[in-house]
Amino acid sequence: MAEVESDPTPNRPAMIEAVGLSKFYGVFTACRDVTFTVNQGEVVAFLGPNGAGKSTTMKMLTGYLAPSEGASRISGHNMQEDRLAGSERLGYLPENGPLYPEMTPASLLSFFAEARGMGPERRSERIDSVVDLCSLGSVYHKPIGKLSKGYRQRVGLAQSLLHEPDVLILDEPTAGLDPNQIRDVRDTIKQLGEEKTILLSTHILQEVEAMASRVILIDEGRVVYDGPATDLDKNGKGMEQAFYELTSTDA
Repeated sequence: MAEVESDPTPNRPAMIEAVGLSKFYGVFTACRDVTFTVNQGEVVAFLGPNGAGKSTTMKMLTGYLAPSEGASRISGHNMQEDRLAGSERLGYLPENGPLYPEMTPASLLSFFAEARGMGPERRSERIDSVVDLCSLGSVYHKPIGKLSKGYRQRVGLAQSLLHEPDVLILDEPTAGLDPNQIRDVRDTIKQLGEEKTILLSTHILQEVEAMASRVILIDEGRVVYDGPATDLDKNGKGMEQAFYELTSTDA
């Protein structure tokens, strides 16, 4: 049974909106009628078991995948009708995001900055800023293919931040990282959350309360919980047990 709370930040503008998003592949339903809003300044964790529809929903939110039904909006821009304008306000880090292994962080960031139409002065300013924020100085001129998973994630995050977006959508930003790398990424996300609106998916439940004030939980393509992270464990059994009870058919 879904638990849906009233909007926790009703006086702030909506920055991420999912309105009845559904995706069908023949008879298979990846997600159905997914509806939620993330307002300015919120950091929201998007949770669910493998195959629940998280990545599909995120791709529809960003305009990378067309929904079968419904609509998505970023900063008020309909991503199916006005994706370019919405993309200017959005930073997207997909799971296993595309990076060119033969390039260095220096050449990759310069390429994306130029592709976004930044002039030389602006390009240099923004690259310096994201390299510092994501701690890439020590690997700046090393081939991306030679970097650890943690540093590749940092490069992907730096690329998503290059154009100073208001909204970040991060799909499994800590997947495959060791505990130290997870901590570094978590601290960076917390820092970014002071200024930006963030929706992030994760499987690491212990990290949710550390990074997010709110949880949206999806199971079998439908939202089954939307509310404060602290309320997900109302019975004091632990967030893992609450996750199990909301997503397990046995429960």
